[in-house]
Amino acid sequence: MTKENAIQLFEEKQVRSVWDTEQEKWYISIVDVISVLTNSIDPNAYWRKLKQRLKEEGNETVTNCHGLKMQASDGKMRVTDVADTEQLFRLIQSIPSPKAEPFKLWLAQVATERLDEMQDPELSIDRALEQYLKLGYSENWINQRLKSIEIHKELTDEWKKRGLNEGLHFATLTDIITKAWSDKTTKEYKVLKGLKKENLRDNMSNTELILNMLAEASTKDISVATNPKNFEESKKVANQGGNVAKVARLELEAKTGKKVVTSLNAKDTLKAFPDKK
Repeated sequence: MTKENAIQLFEEKQVRSVWDTEQEKWYISIVDVISVLTNSIDPNAYWRKLKQRLKEEGNETVTNCHGLKMQASDGKMRVTDVADTEQLFRLIQSIPSPKAEPFKLWLAQVATERLDEMQDPELSIDRALEQYLKLGYSENWINQRLKSIEIHKELTDEWKKRGLNEGLHFATLTDIITKAWSDKTTKEYKVLKGLKKENLRDNMSNTELILNMLAEASTKDISVATNPKNFEESKKVANQGGNVAKVARLELEAKTGKKVVTSLNAKDTLKAFPDKK
């Protein structure tokens, strides 16, 4: 399966998804859907009980569900049960919720939009812009965020060319880059900002985003220039790329007397970000 991880938003709640380019369909985290529909404090336990009941009833839908690796709240890639949109429509019938019908409409729209974006990639950019605006981000921040997505994609494409593992290797290299420029691992960075499942980049200030982009762009450029032969050599490149941004961070902090990496996050302090409308 050629897959692409994504985060969808339903009523501002995150739903982890994987796009299968070969089958042209979404696979969506079932526990995230349960969390949205039920507001359960333990959606994993809810799913275990529901899955057991449906299996006892001979439900073929739950039997056909399988697991894929998705990023967990601790930043690590973990196997979680997923279902395609058709399977989800059937599962939702077994989950009493006033949000069931609105969620079905949203799910159908997400599937349609993805197919449209394959024909016209500019649509995905327009929709991302619209989504961030609805969440209250400034246009200036959004422009930086969209650019950061482009730069991150260029870096992961470079890693793929090196034959690196999209799960463990990518996560480790990203952590090395983050630690090198910010002096914090990805997990430590998220703890500082009080994040759990939220995307770290979505909670960075303009300056944090710019330095993270510099670190990732530098890593990609150094990798292209030095042609690392294996994962161990790529780890050294990741550290070198991160250090380029660290030098810039330290110089900026020396000039301003202010820390770049802070506890500010999007949920509590959007008003603290520059150019907020």
